[in-house]
Amino acid sequence: MPEFPYSRLRRWPDVEADNLQAHDATDLLLVERALALDASGAETVVIGDEYGAITLPLVDSGMQGIRVHQDLATGRRALVRNAEELGVDGFTSHELDAGLLAGARLVLLQLPKSLAELEEIADAVARWSAPDVVLIAGGRVKHMTPTQNDVLARSFAQVQPQRAERKSRLIVVSEPREAPVDPPFPVTARHDGLTLVAHGGAFAGARLDIGTRVLLDALALSPALRQAQGPSSPALRQAQGPTEVEAPPRVLDLGCGTGALAVSYALAHPEAQVTATDRSAAAVASARATVAANGVIDRVTVTHDDAASGVADASVDVVLLNPPFHLGSSVHTGAATRLFEAAARVLRPGGELFTVYNSSLGYRAQLERLIGPTAQLHRTPKFTVTRSIRRSGSTDS
Repeated sequence: MPEFPYSRLRRWPDVEADNLQAHDATDLLLVERALALDASGAETVVIGDEYGAITLPLVDSGMQGIRVHQDLATGRRALVRNAEELGVDGFTSHELDAGLLAGARLVLLQLPKSLAELEEIADAVARWSAPDVVLIAGGRVKHMTPTQNDVLARSFAQVQPQRAERKSRLIVVSEPREAPVDPPFPVTARHDGLTLVAHGGAFAGARLDIGTRVLLDALALSPALRQAQGPSSPALRQAQGPTEVEAPPRVLDLGCGTGALAVSYALAHPEAQVTATDRSAAAVASARATVAANGVIDRVTVTHDDAASGVADASVDVVLLNPPFHLGSSVHTGAATRLFEAAARVLRPGGELFTVYNSSLGYRAQLERLIGPTAQLHRTPKFTVTRSIRRSGSTDS
């Protein structure tokens, strides 16, 4: 059998750069172990395959019927695109549920960054897979910790770390414990009148992360400030968008996470039409639960999407954005740039982008270039909040 052409795999539509690859040594170790076990494709599940570097070599080797779960919309699109490019077919995509795991006897997992996400995945595998399931989890040694073994041990009796190879390590996990009646996720927390619900893979969990809190306070959108200042607050009036908009304001929470910004805006502006979008399936499930918990299900729509690709051009009045500054385990500004470009595309001329970011990143010049005139609204020792007005005409990039 010819060697699988890993070098032909692409990350697109995710950020592509010289220092960002579509596969790593962990992918290769997981593939090699699965092939050595001579497992049935119909009883094999792959979780966390970022761009297809686990799934596609296995299918190409003859393992048909593999079930796959990827959290990110970008990963799902990259998998499909890479499969089409290489002419490989024989897998199905699923959410993290019983449909993914029922009857699974081999589960291959690229270890997630978050321990909470790992806990939710391990519980799901133990809860829904076959009693003799073997979970093989892998990661880069520099990102692995003994705590990951402890998390896996909550759901499995046998957790056996293997020797490191090529700066990666596998953990072989077996003998699932009896799953508790209630799964560990989602979790719920209250924050000054705002209820947040979070699955394991959602950024910051059910906490209100610092950057989001700063943006909410700057726009007087947090429930506590709204109660103290009332609807006549200058910051709140500014967040409502241009006064010439007669129709209900169309608002987009871009990269919504657990939905804190979208729900807070909907609570402050009952007349607004709010869309929340995120590329993470865990975030989308969390945001939908947050919307329901706060009673705004009729005013907020949550979609699983990459950089608002499903939102029409020049169709939005206000964009709210707390951009990430990591791509996987790498610090990289490309993720924020893609979201700034998305905001420029979906905002109507004169529309407003409200952004919070770590002050050290200095995004203001980029916002000026991609969106339009940008002013600082608020600054703390760590974060900056800006307001950008979408200029007329095409974006200069």
